[in-house]
Amino acid sequence: MKIYKISYNSDDFPSTLRHIPSPPKELYILGDLGPLLEKPLLAVVGSRKVTPYGRSITLDLVRAVASQRVVIISGMALGVDALAHQAALEVGGKTIAVLPCGLDKPYPATNRQLARKILEQGGVLMSEYPEGTPPLIQNFIARNRLESGMSDGVLITEAAIKSGTVHTARFALEQGKTVMAVPGNITSELSKGTNNLIRSGAVPVTRPEDIFEVLDIMGTPEDHEVVAANAEEAAILQLLKQGITDSSILQTSSQLEVVVFNQTLTMLELTGKIRPLGAGHWSLA
Repeated sequence: MKIYKISYNSDDFPSTLRHIPSPPKELYILGDLGPLLEKPLLAVVGSRKVTPYGRSITLDLVRAVASQRVVIISGMALGVDALAHQAALEVGGKTIAVLPCGLDKPYPATNRQLARKILEQGGVLMSEYPEGTPPLIQNFIARNRLESGMSDGVLITEAAIKSGTVHTARFALEQGKTVMAVPGNITSELSKGTNNLIRSGAVPVTRPEDIFEVLDIMGTPEDHEVVAANAEEAAILQLLKQGITDSSILQTSSQLEVVVFNQTLTMLELTGKIRPLGAGHWSLA
């Protein structure tokens, strides 16, 4: 596949990037970018050192929105970025990876197989840097403005107070884009960044519908099959489908330890798969 260049004055230059502060003078592209720009675009970013909570919530939320034809934009970095791309691919979605280097040697090298899968599935690799450009430190922050600039909204699933993710949020606000963040444990260092963003006005996201509202698109149809993220979720969802609603019976019947059961129940609610009925009863959302 050949890398092609789009200059700022080209007709096919993304219109959303023309009006951001410090727009790129040119873009280098692998894949067919045009059709993806006609769909809703969500930038998903977060910590490289992702926790199990951040991993689970990123996968669940991205699977839900990518299955509704939302294109996922991220930076293909380790952690949340790579998880976002992977989740989109898992449900047959499209994704755009914005790189801090030339496209001839995607960075990081450990994610080059992921880069190939993105292209094989109709996604795009893009950069403002020509072939041969190494991943210089200053390029990482600079590329964040392109991720937010191309998007219709930015979702941050997990981040520390001091992280590159915070730069993406700042770029998004400067560009007039909506910033969304997933709340997390107040004692977790990797949730302090997202919790602080919510305190500062970011839209809290606890279910896919929150993202659909920001993007102003229809959410998952009512007859859409709910996909379990793991065996624990599958056990509880299966019992709910059988009509069991009482949490104590669900816990006993699922044969899950109480702590694991409660954690799984929380994740199912956060990802919009189940909803509380009150008095310790639950149902499918």
